[in-house]
Amino acid sequence: MSIYHIYSLPAELLQSLVPRNSPTAQKPPSPEPTVQPSSNSIPTACNICLGATFSNLEQQRAHYRSDWHRYNVKNRLNGSQPISEFDFTQLIDALEDSLSGSESSSDEGTESDSERDAVSTLISKHKTRTSTSPDSSARRIPRTALSWFHSPPSTQIGVYRTLFPHDTPEDSYLEALKDIQTPISGGRRWAMFMVAGGHFAGAVVRVSKAGQEDEVQPKKQKKPVLDTEVLRHKTFHRYTTRRKQGGSQGLNDNAKGNAKSAGAVLRRYGEQALQDDIRNLLSDWEDDINECDLIFIRATGSNRKIFLGYEGSSISKGDDRLRTFPFPTRRPTQSELSRCLLELTRVKVSHFTEEALRAQDEAYLASLPKPKPIPPVRPATPDKPKIKPIKLSKEEEALREKWSRLLEMVSKGRLEPLKAFWEREGENLGGLDARIPEWAGEKRTATLLQLAAYSDEEDVTNWLLEMRADPTILVPRIDQEGDLEDSSEGPDKRRQTAYNLAQSRGVRDVFRRIAGAHPEWWDWFGDANIPSALSKEMEDEREEKKKARRKGLKDRVKEREAKEKPKEKPEIVVEVPSVSTPSSGPQKLGGGAGDIAGIAGLTPEMRAKIERERRARAAEARLKQVQK
Repeated sequence: MSIYHIYSLPAELLQSLVPRNSPTAQKPPSPEPTVQPSSNSIPTACNICLGATFSNLEQQRAHYRSDWHRYNVKNRLNGSQPISEFDFTQLIDALEDSLSGSESSSDEGTESDSERDAVSTLISKHKTRTSTSPDSSARRIPRTALSWFHSPPSTQIGVYRTLFPHDTPEDSYLEALKDIQTPISGGRRWAMFMVAGGHFAGAVVRVSKAGQEDEVQPKKQKKPVLDTEVLRHKTFHRYTTRRKQGGSQGLNDNAKGNAKSAGAVLRRYGEQALQDDIRNLLSDWEDDINECDLIFIRATGSNRKIFLGYEGSSISKGDDRLRTFPFPTRRPTQSELSRCLLELTRVKVSHFTEEALRAQDEAYLASLPKPKPIPPVRPATPDKPKIKPIKLSKEEEALREKWSRLLEMVSKGRLEPLKAFWEREGENLGGLDARIPEWAGEKRTATLLQLAAYSDEEDVTNWLLEMRADPTILVPRIDQEGDLEDSSEGPDKRRQTAYNLAQSRGVRDVFRRIAGAHPEWWDWFGDANIPSALSKEMEDEREEKKKARRKGLKDRVKEREAKEKPKEKPEIVVEVPSVSTPSSGPQKLGGGAGDIAGIAGLTPEMRAKIERERRARAAEARLKQVQK
């Protein structure tokens, strides 16, 4: 298996390279192959992750366990489009809670809780963004982190795009790759910094050999010049994050206010100390940083301010050398920096035939989500004209106020104020049978009698009927759209009167009682819908039946209890020796010591019975003394 360094590619390979073309001119570029499949194998592609392909089963399983695949699967279930690995890496870097990974490089296969939390956080943020973004349904062309080149007949190499200058167009990547092969004096240098969760790791490394004028080595040199060499490195840690809680103390203070615990004070001190340590280190390494070609920084939004934008900063915000790591990283350690350096400088190599590449392109195009159809634009409906409020005169305002007071007293059963108010204003309001105005909003009732019956007010209903309020007026009917119907035309099975609106038996009895006392006033049993009259004798008879029914119920309950009561055991009479107590002097509550000895050995039931008898005799003795 060939291993190539990014700055020392063979000249023969460079001359044969051509850019990896897109499947079609109008469609997005094809996915890049993964590392080192054999030329005879047929690649397996992931239909979700934008056509990612694998050369063997181990690569496929590793891909299915990756956060990138899990994120795309959840996006697909939520109806969203998958993203490329490069875009996923950018999203991970933007998270405030970074991926912590495993404690050592030997645990790369395990997935930590923070990674699962990161994927869940990304999904929730993506939902919020897509729900508010106006162009979320537009088709987005995916772009991977690697740029691939093809060397006929069956060799492909991949280089991270972030290694090329920012202003390099995609069709000029091959020329840029050839340009960086030219050796320079002193070699090329990179600066790499990581900070997350209070952990910091930094290094300045030489990533290419020096030029020919610097390659003159002593004759007795034993060690060959390596492609990469660590010139400076430093790691340290400060307590800034509460274990298993996530997020820094500063973010928690900004969201919820300053916490007053001892741990919060320590974490604030750790954040400030971490910032001072990093900035002092950057100041010490300023000369080395100025000689670097690229500067890689892995830091979240708040931590990124540690490196940039402060007075005397060694790195300016608009520096063209600034880069982010184009792949997920773990906890900042020296070993993690070494792994990232190896990942960036090692060229990805694969061996696919033309047929395999063509099959790969077809699988990729088939995996792309289809764009959602654009919904038709509906013509804008004209706004409904606003109804201007009607200006009322003083007389109309006074009338409405009187009606409001009247309806309130009727519906709340305030009979005495109602009588006094009606004596003063009854004639001005149109009498007892006057219709309730429409502006009052009482659609279910039309008269005061109907409102009193519907509100279940017996006293007000009785007073209105005694005042000869008409019980035959029909209740208004309401159609399905909430509008009133005319209920006065012809008979109808649904016709209702005030009696039908009564909510309780007491109000209905008021109607029946008045109908029995004054049958000549109205057509009670016809137009008023009252079923029958109710006289004093009928009420007394109903009350007697109710008492008899209650008495019979009590008798049946007693008989049932007598049958179910178990047969009582014969009482065992135990003679308790009487203990004479002195008539004077202190006495203890509950008897003396002789009483306790007399009931020793008895069952609890017998003891309780003896105690009751003793208390009864004591009560009789006290009663006799009082009578004397």
